[in-house]
Amino acid sequence: MDSPRLKALIDLLSHCADIVHKPLEILGQSGVLIYISSITDSFAIQEYIVSPLQMEPRLKEDSWDDFATRLASGIAFPLPYTPTESHIEAADCVVMGKPVLYVEGSPVFYCFEEATQYQKRAITESQNEVVIVGPQEAFIENIGTNLALLRHKLKHPDLKIRRLTIGEYTKSATCIIYVEGLASQELVEQIEGKLASISTKGVFGASYLSESLNTNLTLFPLFQFTERPDAVAASLLEGRIAIMVDGTPSVMMAPMSMISLLQSSEDYYQNFYAASWIRLVRFSFALIALLMPSLYIAITTFHPQIIPSNLLITIASARENIPFSALTEAFVMELTFEALREAGTRIPKPVGQTVSIIGGIVIGQAAVQAGIVSAPMVIVVSITGIASFIIPHIQLGLVLRLLRFPLMIMGGTMGLIGVFAGTFLIYAHVVSLKSFNTPYLEPLAPLIIAEWKDTFFRFPFPARATENLPFNPKRNPKGAGK
Repeated sequence: MDSPRLKALIDLLSHCADIVHKPLEILGQSGVLIYISSITDSFAIQEYIVSPLQMEPRLKEDSWDDFATRLASGIAFPLPYTPTESHIEAADCVVMGKPVLYVEGSPVFYCFEEATQYQKRAITESQNEVVIVGPQEAFIENIGTNLALLRHKLKHPDLKIRRLTIGEYTKSATCIIYVEGLASQELVEQIEGKLASISTKGVFGASYLSESLNTNLTLFPLFQFTERPDAVAASLLEGRIAIMVDGTPSVMMAPMSMISLLQSSEDYYQNFYAASWIRLVRFSFALIALLMPSLYIAITTFHPQIIPSNLLITIASARENIPFSALTEAFVMELTFEALREAGTRIPKPVGQTVSIIGGIVIGQAAVQAGIVSAPMVIVVSITGIASFIIPHIQLGLVLRLLRFPLMIMGGTMGLIGVFAGTFLIYAHVVSLKSFNTPYLEPLAPLIIAEWKDTFFRFPFPARATENLPFNPKRNPKGAGK
């Protein structure tokens, strides 16, 4: 075929060894089907595209006009297809796994929608958000499967999904998911507008979009990430909006508060007494993960008089031969613990956990025996490390681990005044933050007592009426986050 349109498409897709050009004959007209063999379903091509074309010659010879009419009206093939006049759009369809049909003399290309077949892993349990009693399924890297998992949780026509394509080269399918009537329509339009305006070469995960959506320069995460369909479904019912990107199992949700980062899906599958106790423990250890090393440094260095005498004698005897200050001790041990944590993550799983645990024990014991650090400091750093693992969401845990170091410096140079000043600065910053106009510390600041039923404690479900859920549109008729 000598069509300039087809030649332009072939030139655009040149030097691609996996692209197939399958010649066809349709009632005496020449045609070609172009697709990528590795990401296209060969059965769908043969059964729903090639076979219907092979049936056409059985019709009478003057039926080409009838077939052309059916082709233009979209009923010539069992698979849905869309026409496009642009050879660039046709090339985009091919590289996304959509076969493209061109018939000689036709002014358009026909792109078939449902013949894409990517390799994907099976649905497994979440590795980062483990629960004992609740559902074990987690999102995978395929956005179609993830949408199906979410549809299985929320079977209602008000569950709305808006689709965009982001990334010049990756052309990543991105979905904005919300429940109509619960989420703020103004916020949905705002997020969609920001996503549509993103100009980037590639997007490989929802976290790539968070920096474009977030204009606040802060360490604290203003979006919540999860791999659990039940967590996303529950958030949608609270009026939040989910952003799902093809190629990653993590779903991004907004607006959110810091309190939600300290809550776990496990809380809602346990007895409410046990869940409330565990939640209190989690909140307490979050403070320990942030403040314990700096408080120990400040007290032992500047305020030993507030330590009971017997305990002070024990600490002093343990530090008697230590050549370093408490601040230096803490920095050495904290950095060593961070290195062990990172090593445990990078080492293959069968030995990673063993290396991090055994390595910490061996190094800590050897350091104490060598007189480099004191035994109390090893205990403090160990408790702090354990406390940081209790935080359910890794984004918040990472922030607390990072803020420990400036607080340790302030505690080691100014004592408790420095720790209190640093804590106050962190609190003032957190209070000033908003996630899409939702106060970051809601319902603590501003204080909303009615919403405490699902903050520090988990009240029984009948007591947690819909109007008391966070981001609830009934509290604000315009919707969540406004």
